Amino acid sequence: MYSLSSQKKYWTFKTEQELADLRVGQNIRFITKHGAAMTDDQKQAHFLSADEERLLLKQYELQLKEFCKRFEPPMPKYVVGTAFHYFKRFYLNNSSMDYHPKEILATCVYLACKVEEFNVSIAQFVANIKGDRVKAMDIILSNELLLMQELNYYLTIHNPMRPIEGFLIDIKTRCNMNNPDRLRPGIEDFIDKTFLTDAPLMYAPSQIALAAVLHAASKEQENLDSYVTESLFGAAKDKLPVLIEAVRRVRSMVRTIELPQKERVRFLEKKLEKCRNQENNPDSQIYKQRMKKMYEDEDDLDVMGSSYHMNVSDVNLEVSQLNTTNPVNMTLD
Repeated sequence: MYSLSSQKKYWTFKTEQELADLRVGQNIRFITKHGAAMTDDQKQAHFLSADEERLLLKQYELQLKEFCKRFEPPMPKYVVGTAFHYFKRFYLNNSSMDYHPKEILATCVYLACKVEEFNVSIAQFVANIKGDRVKAMDIILSNELLLMQELNYYLTIHNPMRPIEGFLIDIKTRCNMNNPDRLRPGIEDFIDKTFLTDAPLMYAPSQIALAAVLHAASKEQENLDSYVTESLFGAAKDKLPVLIEAVRRVRSMVRTIELPQKERVRFLEKKLEKCRNQENNPDSQIYKQRMKKMYEDEDDLDVMGSSYHMNVSDVNLEVSQLNTTNPVNMTLD
């Protein structure tokens, strides 16, 4: 149940300001750490501001949406929703200058496929990625544990798809609407747009689902006000004001989505390449040297492990021989 979930307890926030504060905080931490020797003017020119990071992440959310839309085999909506949740959560506490969004994006989708049991192998997954697929595979697998750690291993996501189905069944049962299934295209379009807002981080799946149903109904010139006030909340009218406000806010967030301008995005992409943490850049020498050292350390551990097992085996053999030939080691009843 959502009401008892880690999503509600740890990953649902009360206000947009709370989310903004988290994003500003991670931006300041990165700049403080990596720009300690710079003046304020140099920092401003070199690093992305919190607003610039947010704008750039919106562009990558659009790319995430398109990637999932083109994915083969076709990806269920609940997998897409889970991937968006992971992506949004990750960048509440991490800077895009530390971990490039294009790399985290693919890892979020891959992890969502696994968690939601949409069974695709890593080879099938990277077949949907253009460019060097071996490199993409290495990046995804090396970032998978990092992503889970940053999510605090809270991987279960409650999406609005199940409540939507519940609402449609209920409308068919308790409403006089002709063919409620004709609302589906409008509902799906609305849900796709909520992924580009902070609504998934602020509202319950059932609230987002109801906002989608009411939006689609209004597009079809259908009025469901009496269904909401009488059928859904007839016995709990005290909860109605909170629900109405949540639905209003979700619909407002969807209505006021601003898509980033391409020229601005290109400028920020270039700026990001200059200021990103090179230790986490797979194309940098620092990253390659770090990975090489890590693999060498693993090889050393493997060698030490095999040597240890060999020595233990030798010792056991000697003790065994001793026990069978030396009467001093015999036990007496």
